[in-house]
Amino acid sequence: MAFDKKLLEIVACPVCKGKLEYDKANQQLICKADRLAYAINEGIPVLLETKATPWTEEA
Repeated sequence: MAFDKKLLEIVACPVCKGKLEYDKANQQLICKADRLAYAINEGIPVLLETKATPWTEEA
């Protein structure tokens, strides 16, 4: 199942409530403010702070 990009209009980072960006290549949502990545499993974002992974911007 593919991620529906319309969800980006309503979802927010659970930590800072900021905007999330979709990383299609890695199937994750990125919060640049908190430098966290949230996985997308079977088209469903896992927006749990305890499941987030550290994110670093790739050059």
